[in-house]
Order: sequence, then C-alpha cells, then structure tokens
Amino acid sequence: MATTTNGGDAAAAQAQPTGPSLNVLAQYVKDFSFENPNAPRSLMQSPQQPQISVQINVNTNALSTTEYEVELKLEGKAEVSGNTLFGFDLLYAGVFRLTNIPQDNLPPLLMIECPRLLFPFAREIVANAVIHGGFPPLLLDPIDFVSLFQQRMANLQGQQPSVQA
Repeated sequence: MATTTNGGDAAAAQAQPTGPSLNVLAQYVKDFSFENPNAPRSLMQSPQQPQISVQINVNTNALSTTEYEVELKLEGKAEVSGNTLFGFDLLYAGVFRLTNIPQDNLPPLLMIECPRLLFPFAREIVANAVIHGGFPPLLLDPIDFVSLFQQRMANLQGQQPSVQA
C-alpha cells in the first residue's frame, strides 16, 4: 500500500511549470488635478450642452523581468461657448506581474488588458471629481483599448491603421 504525503504533492506541483498568469500588485493615483476656473459662474445651469473632449494615453514601464507599471492618462475638459466649465488630468497606474507569458504576447497584455483593468477605477475618480466640482457626473464611455493598441502599432510602423467595415 503506497501512501502520499502533502509534502510530496507540493514538491511535485512545484516541479511542474505553471500556466501564464497576470496579477495586479497595486493600483494608485500618480497625479491628479481638477480645475473649475470660472466658478461660481460656471455652476449656473446653462441651457446648452457642454462640449466635452477627452484624450487617453497608455504607457508602460518594466520594473523587472516579470513586473510592469502601466499608466493610464486621462485628460479632459468641458466647455460651453468657448468658456471652460471644468478640466481634469488624471494619471492612474498599476503594477502588474506577468509570468510565463510568451514575449510576443507581452505588448498586447500590457497595452490592452492592463489598462482595461485600470479604467473602471480611473472612470470613478473622474466622475467623483466632477460631482465634487459642482457638476453632474461625467461617466466616461468604455474605451476600445484594442483599437488604441492597433493605432499605436501602425504609427510605430509608419503605416495608417486599416479600417474594416
């Protein structure tokens, strides 16, 4: 009769390679500003809908062979008739551990999946700041990080991204 100990099972499990994994180690605000330059005049209800513009950028920084910082930068402002109602600038980041990932798969994971995980938290920070600035919440639409990644790759290759219908 053969018996197996937990120690033997653990040693066998450690000897076998594990599959790919992505872990969030930390999330944090690196930089944030909210401006309400024309308050209190800007807080008076205007019959016009504000013109809202938002720019998004993603940057990565290798911290080690398996750990990466991913920064999600959101900049935006709301204007009515050329007057700024409010503006914001958020740099939200996370540290991710990626193990057993083929080298070719790292850029899409870092530029698509990691910012996709960060975005809901950044969206909430912006919405709360706008509310605390005296305005209705600004709920940013979901971002297509796949398209942003494809545009970036096309720009790096000196080509325009192809549009498919």
